[in-house]
Amino acid sequence: MASSKDRQRKLARAKFDRQQARRAERERRRRRITAGVGATLAVLLIAAGGAWIGGAFDDADTPADTSALDQCLWTPLSVESNADLKNVGTPPTTGLPDSGTETMTITTDKGAPIVVDVDVTASKCAAASFSYLAGKQFFDNTECHELTTEGALRCGDPSGTGQGGPTYSYYDENPPLAPTPEPSASAAPATVLYPKGTVAVLGNPKGVNGSQFLIFHKDFATADPQYSILGKVTGGLDTLAAIAKIETVENSAGDKVKPKDKITIKTLTVGTAATGTAPSAAASAAPSTGAQS
Repeated sequence: MASSKDRQRKLARAKFDRQQARRAERERRRRRITAGVGATLAVLLIAAGGAWIGGAFDDADTPADTSALDQCLWTPLSVESNADLKNVGTPPTTGLPDSGTETMTITTDKGAPIVVDVDVTASKCAAASFSYLAGKQFFDNTECHELTTEGALRCGDPSGTGQGGPTYSYYDENPPLAPTPEPSASAAPATVLYPKGTVAVLGNPKGVNGSQFLIFHKDFATADPQYSILGKVTGGLDTLAAIAKIETVENSAGDKVKPKDKITIKTLTVGTAATGTAPSAAASAAPSTGAQS
């Protein structure tokens, strides 16, 4: 599966190809004009004019305008192949915030809201997706269906099965850096890659992200960066600590991770960091009618 850097390289290549095509067309136009003029003076004047129109005197290193290029690509998923998916359209692909932070506020039935600083700079597409889904009330009145053995609360699946989400996916953007093993070691050491309070998106399979996310209530040490980081908890740590103490029972797969006391997200909203209320472009934009692959 392509990485975020791979997609950036593809976009840059597409921009370069468009530049070259435009320049080739200008050159063909200039030659047609030149060939149709008999007088030497006229040839010189028209050729110079054609060269100027064609951008021959422009700075060759000036980058093309990329404002219309897709910033995020959403891979479509089918409800026919997975009935646990929920179709709410897809976020926009352009005009998305790409720097700073946004505030995600998760109100549960277990205490004060959990407040998250979403890292838009490092996780632009994940931030856009969460903002869009929050604007659709996708997370409201859904269950956080697991307290994982890794030390995290798992939420964001309206079906509560671990298989649910929207009818699109997106790639990892911000996985933590894996530790480098010592020359004499055969494997990388386990390191705290997900500190307490980290919020990460959860792909199923790995890297195929949707709406599910993890809120780590304790440090998680691993040698494998399994999840892409969305942000960190800045408020409601007491609520998170209380949730972590809830007893777990076996789920349908036989794993003892299902909270015995149901944990419900009443509302989940995303706004700018300045106020915590203003919706981002992704949340307020009209949904697309189809996903981008």
